[in-house]
Amino acid sequence: AMSKSAVKISSDLLSNPLCEQEPSFLEMVTAFDTAMKRMDSFNQEKVNMGSAEEGETRVFSSVFPSLNMAVKRREQTLQDYKRLQSKVEKYEEKERTGPVLAKLHQ
Repeated sequence: AMSKSAVKISSDLLSNPLCEQEPSFLEMVTAFDTAMKRMDSFNQEKVNMGSAEEGETRVFSSVFPSLNMAVKRREQTLQDYKRLQSKVEKYEEKERTGPVLAKLHQ
């Protein structure tokens, strides 16, 4: 949207009557307009490439379901690790008695 706005601004500047009076101003505004149009087309290409990559990712995830399952297992394991790590930290903060040391060792 921002590049579209920049193209609109540059077009509006080109239609300004001041451009007809000052050739140097017309030259600068024309260069600005060209740059904004290039930027807009570049941004459109980036958006289109991103959409294509998204589609490829979906295709690969359906082709390789084991990869999807591995990612899910990793996330679950990571959550378990964080939960157990917080338990260990809690036991390390407590007074070092027999039951606490046994649970910490576990």
